[in-house]
Amino acid sequence: MPIVSDQVRGYSNQTELPRERLLQRGGQSLTDSEILSILIGTGSRRASCHQIASTLLHRLGSLAAVLAAKPQDIEGIPGIGPGKLSRIKACGEALRRVNRIESSNQSLQSPLEISAWLLSHLAWRPNEVFGAAFLDGQRRLLQIEELFHGGLGQTSVYPRELVRRALQLNAASLILFHNHPSGVAQPSLADIRLTQNLRSMLAPLEIQIWEHLLVAGPNVVGIGAP
Repeated sequence: MPIVSDQVRGYSNQTELPRERLLQRGGQSLTDSEILSILIGTGSRRASCHQIASTLLHRLGSLAAVLAAKPQDIEGIPGIGPGKLSRIKACGEALRRVNRIESSNQSLQSPLEISAWLLSHLAWRPNEVFGAAFLDGQRRLLQIEELFHGGLGQTSVYPRELVRRALQLNAASLILFHNHPSGVAQPSLADIRLTQNLRSMLAPLEIQIWEHLLVAGPNVVGIGAP
């Protein structure tokens, strides 16, 4: 049986195809579902690629969540085989590489300059992750790392491990970060207290906490605890 094409199922004529609109009017003219349908490429016997894309978005919640999903989160969805799965995962990896921060001689002017890295690595993650960007005395990036992984609502942070890693890298300052899987871009009282405690602990070692960033969905905000 031939594969069902989008021209037959879901779109009435060639000008309505997402790939044609992408080339004629640009990516901003497409919905998340249409972008994902282009990545998927072809439909299956039971559904068009647009219907498969809609199922993925409904199951996982967003385009970012689809691109960040583990293979096992996608494999059971009807119409997704190894070829489609590999294209989706390759796109996600390409996005992460584009947004990757490399060590350089450029000093950071703001903690928010690492936002692209944070969003590509932490946005829509189903569990809490705590980490740090380690900087030298001129606020040049030495390393950025995920340090602790937790559950849906909290992460256990071990200050001794953070201190050990900062000393190992000879860091002069840190940008702490963690995510809220709930998508709520509001620091909790526990977040603020943790920042204060870590700042007090690192001060005698002459290591400054420049900022503590919170990633919540598409947002990156500073906690700014004194």
